[in-house]
Amino acid sequence: MSVAIDVARQRAPVQDESFRTEYLQALRLIERLHRLLLDVIKDEFDREGGAELNSVQALLLYNIGESELTAGELKSRGYYLGSNVSYNLKKLVDMGYIHYKRSDTDRRSVRVSLTDKGMAACDVVHKLYHRQLGSVQSVGEITGDDFKGLNKALVRLERFWSDQIRYRL
Repeated sequence: MSVAIDVARQRAPVQDESFRTEYLQALRLIERLHRLLLDVIKDEFDREGGAELNSVQALLLYNIGESELTAGELKSRGYYLGSNVSYNLKKLVDMGYIHYKRSDTDRRSVRVSLTDKGMAACDVVHKLYHRQLGSVQSVGEITGDDFKGLNKALVRLERFWSDQIRYRL
């Protein structure tokens, strides 16, 4: 077993109560912010008249963008769970937002890309994000430095959680 794993398995020193409180609050905020982002996206599609899409499907279209991907690639990028992405891809194909084709190299694999209708939905999310960029600093009072610090901490947390799974810590 590697030294890194042995060190990680040793009992961590007891953290002060404020650290525990901040960590648990961060977990609640991450979960709540994800749900709120989905609500913001759904609200935008309701206003635009695209209510047939749910927010998870709209975000999926945005994350595919101009790429041609497999469901496995979407899953491996960390966007979606396997059953969730498969279900939503099927629905999006049925609704005409995505077209798919069998891979030339692996006939079991299906590659997906956006149709014109899918690109239009992707553009709604893109415009929403772009519009928010215009006010997040002045109205939300969140600076570029705030985002740099936030992103740095979130990347570290992502790595920590990934290591928890990978090395069974």
